[in-house]
Amino acid sequence: MTTKAIPRYDPLDPATISDPYPVYAALREHAPVYWQETMRSWVLTRYRDCREVLRNHEVFARDWRRVGSEVPDDRLQIQSQDPPEQAALRRALLDSVRHQDLEGICRRARSRLAARFEELADGGEFDFMTEIAAPSALEVTCELLGVETPAVGWYADVFDGLTRGMDSGLEPARRAFYEPARLKLSAAMASWFDSGRTRGIVGDLLRGPAAQMPAAYVQNTMSAMFNAGYSTAFSSTGSVLLVLMQRPGALARLRDPGLLDSGVDELVRFVSPAVGTSRVATRRTTIGDTTIERGDLVVTLFAAANRDPEEFPSPDQLVLDRSPNPHLGFGWGPHVCIGAQVALVWLREFVRWLHDLPSLPVLAGEPVYNDTATLRNLRTLPLSLRR
Repeated sequence: MTTKAIPRYDPLDPATISDPYPVYAALREHAPVYWQETMRSWVLTRYRDCREVLRNHEVFARDWRRVGSEVPDDRLQIQSQDPPEQAALRRALLDSVRHQDLEGICRRARSRLAARFEELADGGEFDFMTEIAAPSALEVTCELLGVETPAVGWYADVFDGLTRGMDSGLEPARRAFYEPARLKLSAAMASWFDSGRTRGIVGDLLRGPAAQMPAAYVQNTMSAMFNAGYSTAFSSTGSVLLVLMQRPGALARLRDPGLLDSGVDELVRFVSPAVGTSRVATRRTTIGDTTIERGDLVVTLFAAANRDPEEFPSPDQLVLDRSPNPHLGFGWGPHVCIGAQVALVWLREFVRWLHDLPSLPVLAGEPVYNDTATLRNLRTLPLSLRR
């Protein structure tokens, strides 16, 4: 009698960072509820398991206070709470996002992107992530919030510290990067609120019901939203470009206006910029035939769920007219990304800009992914323009 081999999952292994999908496929087949010893957590790779955990906030919580942990009031924000506690501020944020001129914000960012790209045209090789993706992501995020755009290098350092800190469960030494970065962003957010903004989401929050909520709670939430918005736009811009450079036929098909919306949605499924998120079990339960104890950490891998063949036929193919497409690229349930619509509008504008180019850039070197696990983004994407 033979026993199935349980694959080893190390999220920070360079081979996994470079191409995690073979590992995800092996986990789905052999260990869909996998105990990751370093993180001391259960890792889920099947779509149905991930979505159920994300949906069921009664059993799988974001709020660690529900299992007896202490969270200081001045560190609370809606992503660390569950319904109904998070409902009032989340509703105010969603209302504000709906009131913003998303199309205009993204068109203006596209225009600035095009101008920067023209400046690079005669300069030979350049890194798309630092020269194009980072400033574009920052501009979209800042205009949405209604705040000044900080220096790209300043926020790149903040983003790097926050992203590395997210992986402190895998490497405790990474925790040292997180707090300085958090404090820098918190100080900037406090100054934006103190200056009495009238534009964007910050202006709406200063005038609406959120003005009566604790300042630290609102500002912590906005700091989290700022970084999430930036990271989604930054990582997806680079990943989408690389995918379309590798599949020029897909870019040509996206010239069809009838395919643009579904095609961009499919690109989000395919690249899954956020790898996953975690929940804590509030009581003893089961996932499949695995018992999960109260207090156990459960990690839902969006990127693995989005390639689950039980939910997505031909999951490793880019199917631009895929329908339905209930991917987890922005999460699911009460903590689904508030900025999902912003990211989709931005990516549509980005694809339209690619159509305006006389020819796509070409790789000038090997793309390198950041050595992080919670977020998967290109650190460098060296390109050269053909003239």
